[in-house]
Amino acid sequence: MKVLIVLTSNDKRGETVEKTGFWLEEFASPYYIFKDGGAEITLASPKGGQPPVEPMSEAPRFQTDATRRFYADAAAKSALADTAKLSSVKPGDFDVVFYPGGHGPIWDLAEDQASIALIEEMSAANKPIGAVCHGVAVLRHPKLDGKPIVQGRKVTSFTNTEEEAGGMTEKMPYLIEDVLKGHGAHYVRSEDWASCVAVDGNLVTGQNPASSSGVAKALLQLGMAATH
Repeated sequence: MKVLIVLTSNDKRGETVEKTGFWLEEFASPYYIFKDGGAEITLASPKGGQPPVEPMSEAPRFQTDATRRFYADAAAKSALADTAKLSSVKPGDFDVVFYPGGHGPIWDLAEDQASIALIEEMSAANKPIGAVCHGVAVLRHPKLDGKPIVQGRKVTSFTNTEEEAGGMTEKMPYLIEDVLKGHGAHYVRSEDWASCVAVDGNLVTGQNPASSSGVAKALLQLGMAATH
């Protein structure tokens, strides 16, 4: 099974000087679930090369077994430093695509034409598509049969109340929960910071960092079923 993990190349929040990027745990936990599950993993980002890590996600309180394993894994760090350019990636080469969060994707991946085309092609082929937390912003523009890909489907994302609790509401260009609901999605959620994984056909979404391993496990299961 071949898994594509797509990471942000965006390192700041809009026009501000505030640093952002991808959330480390939301990459590391799924990476090892896929790897330990026997998947062949390719990493990509809009600009290629080393994607920026959200600085806050490297704080001691956010470290997990998966992030500690990553810090000690020279091969994984080398792979992350040399991601493929997203525009060079062929959707047909992969069985599963996954997008970690962090605030970065809001500004680049959500609007990236290569990402939109990738999701639309994977969706048309009924291949598993997964995203967690702010990574779910990538579902903002893709369409299936001329309609928003999330319309009428069960999805989740970082919630408005979690955004508010983090003091980020005013800093966001839009709130993902509002976008999904506006596209006619059946939005589901857990309590703030609790795990919530929504699976609807080939679409798997997670609410927050606590949901990343659940999303990866669901994607691995779907991918294995489709390739065997």
